[in-house]
Amino acid sequence: MEQALFTDTFKFEFPAKPAPMSDAEKQAARMRIKKLLKERNAVLIAHYYTDPEIQSLAEETGGSVADSLQMARFGAEHEAETLIIAGVKFMGETAKILTPNKRVLMPTLEATCSLDLGCPPEEFAKFCDAHPDHTVVVYANTSAAVKARADWVVTSSIALDVVEHIDSKGEKILWAPDMHLGGYIAKQTGAEMVLWNAACIVHDEFKTRALMQLKEQHPDAAVLVHPEAPAAIVDLADAVGSTSQLIQASQDLPQQKFIVATDKGIFYKMQQLSPNKTFIEAPTGGDGATCRSCAHCPWMAMNGLAAIEQALTGDGKAHEIHVDADLAVQALKPLNRMLNFSTGK
Repeated sequence: MEQALFTDTFKFEFPAKPAPMSDAEKQAARMRIKKLLKERNAVLIAHYYTDPEIQSLAEETGGSVADSLQMARFGAEHEAETLIIAGVKFMGETAKILTPNKRVLMPTLEATCSLDLGCPPEEFAKFCDAHPDHTVVVYANTSAAVKARADWVVTSSIALDVVEHIDSKGEKILWAPDMHLGGYIAKQTGAEMVLWNAACIVHDEFKTRALMQLKEQHPDAAVLVHPEAPAAIVDLADAVGSTSQLIQASQDLPQQKFIVATDKGIFYKMQQLSPNKTFIEAPTGGDGATCRSCAHCPWMAMNGLAAIEQALTGDGKAHEIHVDADLAVQALKPLNRMLNFSTGK
């Protein structure tokens, strides 16, 4: 299995978290946002990794809490004229590409993703040019420019099925950007894959030794792992899957206790659907760490109530997603291929 020779080291400057709000301030902000959503004919669509107060607000206002695939589908099908995407920038771009007739706003345009940043379009184009006989499959966690160069876009919920489909036709695959997810898929399918070298800063931090120790402390717990985690963490899992698949596993498995190796924003939905079960955060640090589990995307954490309200007030221009028209046309092709594949069309 060949791997990309892209070895630049990215130093991420993490954004400041939203200023703390009192319970009274939160309640007042929620009431104002609910009013603004109605006035602006807008709907709030939140990812499972956003903070619980954002997820609950989306649910209460007729919006959606979902993985990136379902977010894209919900936004395309909803009648609202304006979509408020609480997540990271590639999700807003995807929504705009799929629904160019709608206005797409985000709480902040600064919320990005290490996988997106770790796959610069120019470098990726050179990599594709070096492998012209490969089918290009890119993870949804990429920019519009990278998607525009792809043959397929996939989310983690359908990546295995798509790669199996391509491999069954005898095609070689170029995969980007998450090396852990790509490696997991290659191992599961046996497909011939060339991998780009990038990782999610949250999932890459889970610690094998610390997880084994936690399993010893809770021998009755099942381990749920997202395949963006390193292979050694995946090997310790009782269930491996996308956010929506892990949520389903937490309902279906017989265990009453779960160690969860993904962003802790997912705990809101897991606890909501299985209130009598216990969920434990998988460790991202060892015994001497100040934080045994810091598994929360710093960019997802930027989606605060104040930022959502700001996006809905004034002209919203500082919050609006725009995608170059030519890029959008090219990126729409693999995105539609993903949506059609997921629905069996």
